[in-house]
Amino acid sequence: MIALGADHGGFGIKEAIRNYFEENKIEYIDLGIYTEESVDYPIFAKKVCEKILDGTARLGILCCGTGIGMSMAANKIRGIRAAALSDSFSCEFTRRHNDANVLCLGGRVISEEKAVELAKIFITTPFEGGRHINRIAMFE
Repeated sequence: MIALGADHGGFGIKEAIRNYFEENKIEYIDLGIYTEESVDYPIFAKKVCEKILDGTARLGILCCGTGIGMSMAANKIRGIRAAALSDSFSCEFTRRHNDANVLCLGGRVISEEKAVELAKIFITTPFEGGRHINRIAMFE
């Protein structure tokens, strides 16, 4: 299960990702928003992160204007490793080496197509483990 959340700045790319998940029968939970009305992004970051921490979702995707605000809010929550990304290489390696569990994307930074591409990479790339496990433990 993938948890999705967005504010008004990321609504469009969240919807593109949600549509991709629907078309490909990928299990997800959409925690909002459901319109383009202005909202406070930390509320939605918390909702998505709670679903990861309680085991409902294995990964989360948060979308705002730049991805940065969502990543800052998410990373305040113990056990969350959020990465604000806009390129494929970083997206792949944040899963492989950092075991990131939340992808943060910016609707004012990337296209809907790029958002879907990054979401695909994020949810399908495994964590390599090995030497990276000790490094991740140092985060805590």
